[in-house]
Amino acid sequence: MARTVAALVYYWVMRPRAWAAFAAVSVIWGVPYFFIKIAVAEVSPLFLAWVRVAIGAAILLPLAWRAGALRGLAGRWRAVIAFALVEITGPFVLIPLGERWVSSSLAAILIAAVPLTVALLAIRFAPSERPGGTRLVGLLIGLAGVVALLGIDVAGRPLELLGAACILGATLGYAGGPIIVKARLADLHPLGPVSVGLVASSVVLLPAALLGAPARVPSGAAVLALLALGVVCTAAGLALFFYLVAEAGPSKATVITYVNPAVAVALGVAVLGERIGAVAVAGLLLILAGSWLSTGGRVPPGFAAGLTWPLRRAPRARGRGWSRQPPPAMAARRRLRRAATTRTTTSTTATTSRTSPPIVSSGSRATKVNSPLVAALSSLAMVAASICSMPAGRGP
Repeated sequence: MARTVAALVYYWVMRPRAWAAFAAVSVIWGVPYFFIKIAVAEVSPLFLAWVRVAIGAAILLPLAWRAGALRGLAGRWRAVIAFALVEITGPFVLIPLGERWVSSSLAAILIAAVPLTVALLAIRFAPSERPGGTRLVGLLIGLAGVVALLGIDVAGRPLELLGAACILGATLGYAGGPIIVKARLADLHPLGPVSVGLVASSVVLLPAALLGAPARVPSGAAVLALLALGVVCTAAGLALFFYLVAEAGPSKATVITYVNPAVAVALGVAVLGERIGAVAVAGLLLILAGSWLSTGGRVPPGFAAGLTWPLRRAPRARGRGWSRQPPPAMAARRRLRRAATTRTTTSTTATTSRTSPPIVSSGSRATKVNSPLVAALSSLAMVAASICSMPAGRGP
């Protein structure tokens, strides 16, 4: 009975939460290109990137300190700095720089090629994961989509080609970051490297941001776009994404890679009046299909190492170091097994104790009669507690 109730609780409570997180992250990481296009019309790309990372750092760093996620970073500052430069500073500058010359729709379509870039980098940095067979075919298909976009859709327009090159440079950063995570940071709490990386990026970008600060106060739309990029697309997006990874697993969570471009294209066409032709649609489909095939229909190992941070380590309740924290569903199943074992032991003891009449207090009687209900309610409470205490923790 208790196992059945726990399964129903998982289906009706945890699954909707995971779906809600999936929908939220898909939208949150599909709208940055829209907000960047609005803000970059009035502020410089360097100033935009600095505002975004500074706001994200101001929100996430206190959360990381409170969660005890800053432990272990002192001896790995070189890896954290490299992660910040490759995964945060580079892409956050290159994307707005590229969107000065290309549409937000095209930027989102090109960013969808990140899994292709991961497969390409695996040839050099992960020889055991070199693409072959179906994965090689997928890589070629995705590259054909990129060639179609650059060679046909923006051919003959040098500034658009330069902007597209900036966006593709950002994909290199997004693909290189997980390699650093897998090599040096995979055993750390996710909020630590991410929040400190945002702080490091804000420090690196500060001088250039001051030099490129706008001469006059930006319009209300640009200010709102900057705030949305920092608060929603960076801080909230990272926290929700790691929550989604913990709830649904890395393979299902990365499906957002194939949803984000649709959100960005829809906003660009409907709100900004951008035009997307048949070649752009064909290029998007080729890139998405190639990305899926080039990763074998799964998450690349290096990428997965970055995504599964929250599943590996979490701080103990009283700050006594680190301990493994299983996903909520697994923890609920373990609690159910322990409850069943306890009930079996109690029943066996009551059966074998025949020398004297059993003395049952009102509390033990209630436990014996209502043990399935108590176990179910206990499981529900523990699952809810694990959901609420899930560590936060990455994005366009």
